[in-house]
Amino acid sequence: MNLTPNWRTGWPWLTALSAAVCIAAGIGAIDAGWQFVFKPLTTLMIIAHAWPRGAGESRQRHLIRLGLVLSLAGDVFLLWPKQGFLPGLIAFLLAHLAYIGAFCAPVRFAAKPVVFVGYAVLAVLILSRLWPGVPTALRLPVVAYVVCLATMAAQAAAWWRSRAGTPATDAHLARAAALGGLLFMASDSLLAINKFATPLPLASLWILLTYWVAQWCIAGSLAPRLTLSSMR
Repeated sequence: MNLTPNWRTGWPWLTALSAAVCIAAGIGAIDAGWQFVFKPLTTLMIIAHAWPRGAGESRQRHLIRLGLVLSLAGDVFLLWPKQGFLPGLIAFLLAHLAYIGAFCAPVRFAAKPVVFVGYAVLAVLILSRLWPGVPTALRLPVVAYVVCLATMAAQAAAWWRSRAGTPATDAHLARAAALGGLLFMASDSLLAINKFATPLPLASLWILLTYWVAQWCIAGSLAPRLTLSSMR
């Protein structure tokens, strides 16, 4: 007998619908003002997806929740791309610090040094592409952000690689975190390239799509709580 609430089955689709409306507003398919409703709403729905998860690891659960709430603040700031860019950057930097802490709960920091080297090279490549177009006043914050972002993605990947040969559930959660970190790095790289280097066609589509899939994966790296149906 399945006692899991039906809304959980439809929640990913409702979240995807909210994201699609925001993306449509971002690319000009509908009124741009809808972004002010559906951008924070989509992230709130991902927070709702994460909130009941996190069985057995309270520190990781609290830090991922914190990272998602900080991301929501960043989303709101970036609704005003000029005035809100620096506050949004700071909010997301703090979110990545929270995610780093969360991904250090199951495995020590930099447990897989080779992974960190790979992400460091990727971060340098991204910065070299952006550097000529970054205003002098923003260079230090951008460098700090890219380092933090790459560290978050590398720690998530290190968690995944350290789970080779472990039970399938553990490996699945770690893989979700690793994919989320990689997609977050892709999303922010696209955003930065669009802002500081070359305008991208349909930029909102690619930036927001990768961003919300990344956040969904990070939320999904928390173990689901047991339900009555799962214990039968």
